[in-house]
Amino acid sequence: MRKILKIVSVSAETAPFAKAGGQADVARSLPKAMRRLGHQVIAIMPLHGVIDTAQYGLKKIADEVPIQIDDKNTRMASFWRGELMRGLPIFFVDNPEYFGRYKFIYGSKNDNRRFMFFSLAALKLLTLIDFQPDVIHCHEWHTGLIPYYLKKRLHDNKFYEDTATLFTIHNLSFQMGQDWWTVPPEKKDYGHSRLPDFSDKEAITCINFAKRAILYADVINTVSEQYAQEILTQEYGQDLHRILLNRKNRVFGIINGIDYFDFNPSTDPGLVKNYDFNSLHRKEKNKLFLQKEFGLPQNAEIPLIGMVSRITEQKGFDLIMEILEPLMRQDVQLVIVGGGEKKYEKYFRKSAKRFPNKIGVHLEFDVTRASQIYAGSDMFLMPSRFEPCGLGQLISLRYGSVPIVNAVGGLVDTITDFNPKTRKGNGFIFKRYDSRDLLIALTRAIVNYKYSDYWRDLVVHGMQQSYSWEIPAKKYIKLCRLALRYAKVKV
Repeated sequence: MRKILKIVSVSAETAPFAKAGGQADVARSLPKAMRRLGHQVIAIMPLHGVIDTAQYGLKKIADEVPIQIDDKNTRMASFWRGELMRGLPIFFVDNPEYFGRYKFIYGSKNDNRRFMFFSLAALKLLTLIDFQPDVIHCHEWHTGLIPYYLKKRLHDNKFYEDTATLFTIHNLSFQMGQDWWTVPPEKKDYGHSRLPDFSDKEAITCINFAKRAILYADVINTVSEQYAQEILTQEYGQDLHRILLNRKNRVFGIINGIDYFDFNPSTDPGLVKNYDFNSLHRKEKNKLFLQKEFGLPQNAEIPLIGMVSRITEQKGFDLIMEILEPLMRQDVQLVIVGGGEKKYEKYFRKSAKRFPNKIGVHLEFDVTRASQIYAGSDMFLMPSRFEPCGLGQLISLRYGSVPIVNAVGGLVDTITDFNPKTRKGNGFIFKRYDSRDLLIALTRAIVNYKYSDYWRDLVVHGMQQSYSWEIPAKKYIKLCRLALRYAKVKV
């Protein structure tokens, strides 16, 4: 019988407590899936100001614990305990200065200091609760100093002598509390030097957390097999491709799953009518409701394209702007939910006024409206310039909305181009990041929509595919075991 692992999942965000993006969904669902496989799992995150301790029944377990940051600096942390599920506790690092006073998760000028403190507090917490981990699973740059601390500061610490680290890159463009490309060359962090004094605020802002994690983690993975290959190249490597290439034998890709309990059109409380692939006629009620909610003409025959996305350049909104005029000349509707860069928000707000019968927008993220788009749309658009994994296309398949995607990252790992002759495929793909190619893919989808028998087969095929967390969780357990073997090898 193989050893049951003791695993710690550390993330800056975990749904439902605090969420800024897909990382929060992964940090919730993956530990649950690992727990269901029989392993001992706990989670750790900051106690952000948006978290209501009473709402989630959180209990304080330690108050004002000193966290030694360096030789000159100590800060205090309190710790709270809750549950992600029965048998899976989640712990919260509480400090009003770094987390409690903020109503947002990220975006402070002090983010590097905040998450430097969080990393050390998380390590301190494990000793307090006497949870001696086999593997610490570090999600994204916010936890990137944990592998560094274990190798450099705590290498002689008996409590952590058998602990390995797994670092998951959710999006390599995010490496630190500011855009990595804005750091002047003379202040660039090369990853091996001693960390600056915590009181040196300017120097702290230049620490590249992701780089240090890549250099010191026992195993590195990202959230799709394709993206794991892409980040080894100059085009997608975000200036870290060289160190990733140096450690490519430790770089792996595992496609994310989605929680089929949380994303289920047959039970989703946010839908006007629940359905599954055996009752697709009920999906039409959600489409008519969505059209009404966004002030569009209610017509079940018009192909309705949905988007739930951060509204940023990365997500392909420049391409959409370039083809919006010819797209609007077709018999089609477009509904967008999400917030982001002001220039894009302004453009699509104006476009909704120009085409009031064809475009509807809700320019902030809303969980219920997101569910309504997945359920009410016929097609789901993700024209991202790059996409490490993407959860939107997996959720849209689950809800019977056919994905239209660019052939990058996790999108090309999960979506295959539909061939009407063979009736194989689960979506529509364009292979060059080009507005003309996007328009062709959209037009292909719109034309195929007219053939109802073909379209129904396409929708049912997508809904029957399995992208649950069961298989990815087993792959993560294999990576954890691999990390333990690598941990015995000097980095």
